[in-house]
Order: sequence, then structure tokens, then C-alpha cells
Amino acid sequence: MPEQSVVAGWIAVDWGTTHLRAWAMQGSTVLAQADSADGMAKLDRDGFEPALMHLVNDWLGCDPTPVLACGMVGARQGWVEAPYHTVPAKPLGAPPIPAPANDPRIAPLIIPGLKQDTPADVMRGEETQIAGFLALNKDWDGILCLPGTHTKWVHVSAGEIVSFQTFMTGELFALLGARSVLRHSLAGDGWDEPAFAAALNETRSRPERLAGLLFSIRAEDLLHNQPAAIARSRLSGLLIGAELAAARAYWLGQQVAVIGSAQTTKPYATALDLQGVPATVADGTRMTLAGLTAAYRSLKGSV
Repeated sequence: MPEQSVVAGWIAVDWGTTHLRAWAMQGSTVLAQADSADGMAKLDRDGFEPALMHLVNDWLGCDPTPVLACGMVGARQGWVEAPYHTVPAKPLGAPPIPAPANDPRIAPLIIPGLKQDTPADVMRGEETQIAGFLALNKDWDGILCLPGTHTKWVHVSAGEIVSFQTFMTGELFALLGARSVLRHSLAGDGWDEPAFAAALNETRSRPERLAGLLFSIRAEDLLHNQPAAIARSRLSGLLIGAELAAARAYWLGQQVAVIGSAQTTKPYATALDLQGVPATVADGTRMTLAGLTAAYRSLKGSV
């Protein structure tokens, strides 16, 4: 439930597929925060305003409070579709889109995502994290890696996103671990760093072997009682290794930063370090909030 006894100057919102997070803001200062499981996937179009009001109602005064939201809330199935802006472009180069609201105490605005026409690719939410990273790291040029269900590799130069590529590595890990024959070999806890590194090296150097190496995880369990920690670490290493092979043009010889949660950034930072590429690691939530703050400052001129 939201914290009470605060009146927000504006409200920052990160609205993903499965979760909703909101912060009561005064300038760049966080007064309170709240979250729920009311992600885009479980809401119809009429459900977005009630889900938001459930979290922020106690932060509202009498006058309309600006609500600046990023993420899947602006998808075609979201509150209102915020059309993609085409790269190359600044992360927050397009104006936010107003969302319809019945309660006069809120004035919701949705940050548009970005698209790349050739090769076709899209992002929603990551553009705000990138804007936050650039706001906190002035004049930074290089490659940003944003691991997750759909990992992004993003080339940033002169404050603009030049190009990007998405990899479904996180979703593949989840699907293989929950739906494939490998699920029988992955149950349990633990992590094996040497197994991860060895598997990473196998597919980074020979990505065409991925399909066969995946089944070897099951065979090693059946024939040699391979521990689940090794199986899970090998699956992660094989998938990330194949991703690194495909994304080689992004990270090789580049300055790289990895943005996300500790759980998602650690394997990627380790994988890059094993290739001789030291990466800066940035907290995803902090970058999102910094990006939303940068967007609000842009709207107000200054805060």
C-alpha cells in the first residue's frame, strides 16, 4: 500500500507487463513509493486508471497532478498507445502522449517507445532507463546492455540512440526451464560459476552448436546425475554465449554499461569480463527514476 501524509508535486510511474511501480515526487526527490502486481498483461483499457489510483490516491491534492509513465502502459494493449519514435533519436526525443482520465486530480502522460525500421526492432521502457543513464553520465558514448526477458544492446553516441538489437534470451531461458524436457534437470537452487563460464565459451565460439548442447544438459543429468545448479548455470551460459556471438559487433572493443537488477546484470557483467570487456553496472530502478525525472524536467523547463 502507498505511504501516506505526502502530497506529490508529480508522480513517476514505471508500468511493465507484470508490475506497476509509482513514486510520489517533489522535483527530483522521492517522497513515497508504492507498487502492485497490476501490470499491463492483466488489465483491460478501462482498468489502468483504477489500478493507478489504488496506489497514488493518497498522494493527490486538489489540483491536477502530472503523472509521467513509461513502459508497456503505452503499448497497443495499454492505457493509450504511444506511437514509437524512430531511431536515430534522443531517448526522450518525442513528446509524451496524454492518457484519458476520469479523475480530474491526475494528468497522465505516457512516454513513447522507440523503433528501428531496418532491421525491425522496438523498445518500450528501456528508452527511459537509457535517458536516466545519460542524465547521470554526461557525454557518455558506447554500448548499453539492458538484460531481461528481451535483452537490448544499444549503441549510444552524442546523446542519441543510433541503433539497437533485441535478444529473447531471458524468455528462452524461462521457456526452456519451464516447458521443455530440460525442466526435469533444473529444479533446485544454487549456481556454478565454472559451469557457466565453460558453457558461455562453447556457444560464444561455436553458436551453431547451441541446439545440440542444450540437449546435453538433459543427457548429463540422466547419465551422470549432473546437479541442478550446474544444469541451470550451463543453460544460462549457453544462451548468453550465443547472444554474445550474435552481438559481437556491439560489444567488441567498446565501452559497455549494463543496466538492470543485480540478478540480471551479474551474468552479463561476468560474461563480458570473461571476454576482456569490463562493464559498468547501473541499477535499473535508479536509471528508470532518473529518466522519468529527466522527462519531467524537460516538460517543465526546469525543476
